[in-house]
Amino acid sequence: MKRYDYLIVGGGMTAAAAIKGIRELDSTGSICLVGAEVDPPYDKPPLSKSLWKGKSLDDIWMDCGNAEMRLGSAARALRPSQRILACEDGSELEYGSLLIATGSRARRLGLAEDPFIYLREIQDYRRIRAISAPGKRALVLGGGFIGMEMAAALAMNGLKVSLLFPEKGLGWRLFPSELSLFLDEYYVGRGVELFPETGVLSLEELVGAEGRSWIARTSSGRELAADLLVAGIGTVPNVELAASARLEMDEGLAVDSALRTSEAGIFAAGDVASFHCEALGRRIRVEHEDNALSMGLAAGRSMAGAREAYDRIPYFYSDLFELGYEAAGELDSRLETFMDWKQPFEKGLVYYLKDGRVRGVLLWNIWRKVEAARALIALAGPLTRAELAGKI
Repeated sequence: MKRYDYLIVGGGMTAAAAIKGIRELDSTGSICLVGAEVDPPYDKPPLSKSLWKGKSLDDIWMDCGNAEMRLGSAARALRPSQRILACEDGSELEYGSLLIATGSRARRLGLAEDPFIYLREIQDYRRIRAISAPGKRALVLGGGFIGMEMAAALAMNGLKVSLLFPEKGLGWRLFPSELSLFLDEYYVGRGVELFPETGVLSLEELVGAEGRSWIARTSSGRELAADLLVAGIGTVPNVELAASARLEMDEGLAVDSALRTSEAGIFAAGDVASFHCEALGRRIRVEHEDNALSMGLAAGRSMAGAREAYDRIPYFYSDLFELGYEAAGELDSRLETFMDWKQPFEKGLVYYLKDGRVRGVLLWNIWRKVEAARALIALAGPLTRAELAGKI
């Protein structure tokens, strides 16, 4: 049985960041990454963003230093009392400290024969790219992050896009209704056909000389033809390994401020982990690049002996055709919102408020102001709308 000082389960961005964190404090300790993934760690946001605007695949791979890689070998069981990880290939590995960075997987429709591509991994991007060509018909499910980004990416690459989603407007759960409805008009103006409050009831596959295509029958009674089916309908955290080892759960795999789980020697970070965010006053689990990288780095440092408290206010960003935004904190359209536009729907801020405190800030086509937004979220308040106007 081989022993490693540091064992990392998961092959994504969080794992690569953790290796960097370990090496900041320990240049010689042995590190092994065990991942079901067949590709080494890479930056995921470009899969639905910059790769469709000309960025090269060669530019997305992450540096993992001199860590050993055991890719394509999923973890099967964790025995914390012995500090042993059992792998699907039959091998067993002993560790000094272990990081669970198993991430999340795409939520699926549950069809018996499911032809949808759920963009989550680089293999999914490659499949979509192989089918995508100007004039092809794409049907995209989901009005959230992935659905909006993929609809824009495919339309910009010359495909005829139909976008179906269950809500009344795009980003309905994130944005105030006025901004959501503006986005609807914006997408239609860019050639995307929208079907709000609509789902797919059934699919009929057609096979012709040019390959497979489908007729989708929708809940609104329409029939839509498609050469490409893409779905972005949410994710599910990969907590099964942790749950089987009876680690404490709380909105995900629970960690303390040093990113330690309920078992000695086991840490967790990234999509799978929930941590207490002091500024928001509750435990949160975040599925975005910034958290994957910053939490992974902090976890690696903790594994190597640092005890720095992790209490980062989450940040994320998106590109939607020529529009773009950054955001910090909690974006929930059910909260009270205050829109402070510099140019209506083109440039401005949206503040999300609860009991007079700022819970989140949307920076709509405003850049490099995330730290100012985080500072507002950290304030105890209360803040009035008059005090917020023009503050950032």
